Amino acid sequence: MIRAKNRMGLIFFPAFDWAISPTHPEREERLLYTQDQLREEGVFDIEGLVEFKPDIATEEDVMRTHFCFPDVAGVTTESHMISAGGAIKAARIVMDGQADKAFALVRPPGHHAMKSVHGNRGFCNINNEAIMIEYIRDTYGLKKIAVVDTDCHHGDGTQDIYWNDPDVLYISIHQDGRTLYPGSGHVDELGGPAAIGKTINIPLPPETSDEGILYAIDEMVLPILADFGPELIVNSAGQDNHYTDPITNMSFSAQGYAILNEKLNPDIAVLEGGYSIQGALPYVNLGIILAMAGIDYSHVREPDYNRDALRQDARITSYIKKLKDVVLESYFNPPSYQGLPPVGEFMTRKKNIFYDTDGIRETQLESILRCGECAGLFSLETYSSVYPLSLGIEIPLHACGNCEKEGMKLLNDAKKSGKYSTIQMINRVKKEYFRT
Repeated sequence: MIRAKNRMGLIFFPAFDWAISPTHPEREERLLYTQDQLREEGVFDIEGLVEFKPDIATEEDVMRTHFCFPDVAGVTTESHMISAGGAIKAARIVMDGQADKAFALVRPPGHHAMKSVHGNRGFCNINNEAIMIEYIRDTYGLKKIAVVDTDCHHGDGTQDIYWNDPDVLYISIHQDGRTLYPGSGHVDELGGPAAIGKTINIPLPPETSDEGILYAIDEMVLPILADFGPELIVNSAGQDNHYTDPITNMSFSAQGYAILNEKLNPDIAVLEGGYSIQGALPYVNLGIILAMAGIDYSHVREPDYNRDALRQDARITSYIKKLKDVVLESYFNPPSYQGLPPVGEFMTRKKNIFYDTDGIRETQLESILRCGECAGLFSLETYSSVYPLSLGIEIPLHACGNCEKEGMKLLNDAKKSGKYSTIQMINRVKKEYFRT
C-alpha cells in the first residue's frame, strides 16, 4: 500500500449551482474531471490522504477582510461562502494538527477580489486566500505569512489587500501584464509605505516553460522566502500557466507544477484559475497532490506532452535571468518612497477599478495614516456605477493606540458628515466588524 509521507487533507467544492454562464471557462466541470481522475487513480486509497468537507464562511469572516458594498450578501452567493469556507477548512485541519498539509480544490476563485468589493471581476467576488489568512491570524495568532501566487494572471486583488501589511509577503509569478489580464503585476509594484518590498512581482514572457518558471522558483522565490522566514506558506495555486489553457499563453506542464510544489513546500494550497478542463486540470491537480503529500509523481504526464515542443526560446531564458537581479534587488534593497507626507499625516492614492465580469466601474481614494509604530490607519472612499459614495475604515492588526483612536474619530466624523451611503468598519484590535 502507498503511504503519504505528509498527512494530506483535500477539500473539494465544485459549486454545482454557480457559473457565470453554462459554457463559461469558470464552471463546475473544472473540478468534476479532477475528482473522476483522482478516484480512477486510487488517490483516496492512499494511507494518510483524507478528504474533508468544506466549512461555510460566515459574514464576519468576509468582513474581517473586505469592505463589501452594499454588504456581504449583496456581492456573494452561498457558493462563494462555501468556497471561502473550504479554504478556511484547509487552514483549520493544518493548524489543528489533523493534517500536515492541505489543498482546497474549490471554486469560485478569488485572487482578483480586492479590499473593496462591488461585484465580480476576473471571475472573483471575494478573496478566498485572504479570508483564510485573516482567519488564521485572528484565530491562531500567526504573524508572518507568505503567499506565493502561481496563477498565470497577476493576483491584483491579493496584492491590493496586503499592499501595506509588512507581515504578509506576497509573491506573484505570472504572465507579463503587458500581454494578459489584469495588466498589472510589474516589478516596480512593491507595496505601501509600511511594507515596501513585501510585494514582489515576477512577470514572465509568454511561452515560458517549466525551465523558466522553475528557475524563478529556485533563484528568486526561495531565497526571498528564506530571508523572510514565514511561519506559514500558502500557494495560491492557479493552473492556467499550462500549455493547453485556452485563455493564456504559457507552456508549463503537470510535471512542472508537481516539481514547483515539491520545491515550494507549501503548508496550504488553494485552487485559483485553470481552464483546460480535460487537457490539464486532472493531471496538474494529481501532480500537486502527490508532490505535497510526498509521494512519487514521476509518472504523471499529459497524453499529448512533448517536452521538446514546449522548450522555451533562448531569448526567454536570457530575459528571465536578467529579471532575477531586478527582483532580488526589489526585495533585499527596496527603494525609498519619494515625497511621503510626514508621520501623522495621510498618504493618498486614487485608483480606477474595472469589474470586467460585471461591467462595473469603481473609483477609490485610498488613505494611509503614516505612523512610526504600526502599519497605519487605513481608509477607503469608494463609489461605483452601481453604488454611491461609501467609506471603509480599517484599524489594522497590531495597531498602536493613536491609530486606534484616530480610526474611531474618523468613524464618528464620517457619521456626522452624512455624505456616505454606507460606512464599514474593520477594527482588528477589538475584533469588531460592522456597517452603518
